Amino acid sequence: MDYQFNTKCLHGNNEKKPVDNTGTISFPIYQTATFAHPSVGNSTGYDYSRSQNPTREQLELIVASLEGGAQAVAFSSGMAAVNALMEIFQPGDHILASDDLYGGTIRIFDNINIKNGLEVSYINTFDIDDVKKKLQPNTKAIFVETPTNPMMNVTDLQKVGELAKQHDCLLIVDNTFLSPYFQNPIALGADVVLHSGTKFLGGHNDTLAGLLVLATDELAEKIRYISKTTGAGLPPFDSWLILRGIKTLPIRMESQQKNALILADWLEKQPKVKSVYYIGLPSHPGYEINKKQSRGFGSMISFHVDKEETAVNILNKVKLIQYAESLGGVESLITYPMLQTHADIPEDIREEKGINRLLLRLSVGIEDIDDLIADLEQAIAD
Repeated sequence: MDYQFNTKCLHGNNEKKPVDNTGTISFPIYQTATFAHPSVGNSTGYDYSRSQNPTREQLELIVASLEGGAQAVAFSSGMAAVNALMEIFQPGDHILASDDLYGGTIRIFDNINIKNGLEVSYINTFDIDDVKKKLQPNTKAIFVETPTNPMMNVTDLQKVGELAKQHDCLLIVDNTFLSPYFQNPIALGADVVLHSGTKFLGGHNDTLAGLLVLATDELAEKIRYISKTTGAGLPPFDSWLILRGIKTLPIRMESQQKNALILADWLEKQPKVKSVYYIGLPSHPGYEINKKQSRGFGSMISFHVDKEETAVNILNKVKLIQYAESLGGVESLITYPMLQTHADIPEDIREEKGINRLLLRLSVGIEDIDDLIADLEQAIAD
């Protein structure tokens, strides 16, 4: 039976594994490193938790069902997932990547993957002509964030997906910002969907996790082999925390988006705010594309203020909103990308992209909107 999204957050596709017969409602935490064999040559299906664990498997089944993928593989962090994914490529392979990416992704590309023989080019993936121009005979993947972190640029996934298929390369989409609740890249042509499960999937700022959702079983088995070999699988307790978080994903995403829409509109009216980057604003250049390919706008807002002093004052004076690096949790967080998420990016590149001393990024939580506005109002005042 094909369940609706909210039901899938609780039950996935209701694929019952014979791992428990107690009737427990909360899926158990199988806190074990190893499993006994019933007899010589026989297995329960679980041998060693590095290879697979029932709690992690349950999480993978649910996330695969939410994204419409063949399989999902869970990792100890989002960066562990990226690292494993890059291992499917060979030295000399070329990757095209969005030129406005999370700083940690750029760091692993530039300092690990290039060292290991991969070629990476950063392009404007929301300009389909630029993508066409930069494709090379050895291009094996196009890596896209949409919306991007932190400038909220939107890429037309269907167009890029068609282009990837024509050139026999993979389309990889980081879907962390919108989550599977608002966007499903596989349905738009993606081969791989990446999530930092730490963010909206977990939703409570209490654990690290990463997930890769694969469109085909063949690709999934390659990733599973890499995960088993390198040992980056998500532990049982962390898997359970993400499972628990996903149960409320629809409710949280709706509440956070509702607050973000109001806050973005409020920020646009503040004299000290010069630019607001939120894909839910009709003035955003990617507004129509995002409406075409997603069911919502999420709760991530970036904005430029008038001067550095204003930015520092806001960060120092917020009381309810917390100055912290992460995003996607129920608590509202404000981030200074140039010092935090994108600190390792060379200054000239940051400046070119607008990631400067005037840019702040806001992850809107589920607090009362009047309290959030009051907090920003007092922080932005002289």
